[in-house]
Amino acid sequence: MQTGRSLHIQSVLYNNDQERITKSIKSLIRAADFAINKGVFFRISLNYGDGSSNPIFTDQEIIKLNDQYREYIDIHYTHFNSNLGSARGHNQLASSCSSDYILIINPDILMAPDTLIGLFEPFKTNSKVGIAEARQLPIEHPKFYNIKTGETSWASTACAMIPREVFELVNGFDADTFFLYCDDVDFSWRVRLKNYQVIYQPSAVVFHDKTLSNEGSWITSDAENYYSAEAGLLMAYKWSRMDVLEGILKYFENSNIDYYIKAANAFKIRKNDGKLPEQLDGDHKIGEFVNNNYGKMRFSL
Repeated sequence: MQTGRSLHIQSVLYNNDQERITKSIKSLIRAADFAINKGVFFRISLNYGDGSSNPIFTDQEIIKLNDQYREYIDIHYTHFNSNLGSARGHNQLASSCSSDYILIINPDILMAPDTLIGLFEPFKTNSKVGIAEARQLPIEHPKFYNIKTGETSWASTACAMIPREVFELVNGFDADTFFLYCDDVDFSWRVRLKNYQVIYQPSAVVFHDKTLSNEGSWITSDAENYYSAEAGLLMAYKWSRMDVLEGILKYFENSNIDYYIKAANAFKIRKNDGKLPEQLDGDHKIGEFVNNNYGKMRFSL
């Protein structure tokens, strides 16, 4: 019987382009081949959960992909029948995981051949690593990190590796609080509350496609704008920063921007209904709120 480390890769889909997902799969196959041949993992599965109204893949298409790539990876696909959001979708995918490690990725991630090898590197020598995050190109995330240890405030789950036991220790993502944004920040901070480290691994590289304006700034959708605003209020409350919360609420309420006003009203309704999350980090040792960011930044975008 073959023994060794196993890896469960998971991604939540929502109205994604099938051709781009297939392109991502091909890059994952190459990285899986490298990692298996190097003895880093002996078994790798790829698990998609689809919240789209209509399934992106048919059963026959998944069978065809498995016939083509089963030598390297087992591909599983679940249609959720509803849009669960990022946090709840990932929790559902992880609930069936029995592998040693979980890799969470965005569906449009293109992986360098040695990315899985690089992401596992921090776990080899440090039992207190709770998350290892890949470097995103062409736009690197500007979060500060310690260049000697790799420690950083939080990890983006555009591509992040987590021991399954750590994922289970913190009960996964807080899906009751976060639908789309900041679920990874909150998750990272709860991992740190359990005395695990969040590590940025710049040698593990992925291409994360971003839509940019002519000025080089990110172009965001109305949904992204709203859910990031909502998450900002909930993060400040949950992580016991009432001073930050009051400032954001005041700014939103005095704004003429619709999604800010909507987010402020939604927060008040949640508060009146007693549906705000349990507050954490009352002594402010973990949560970092710096200039409208969740930690220090090395540069601005």
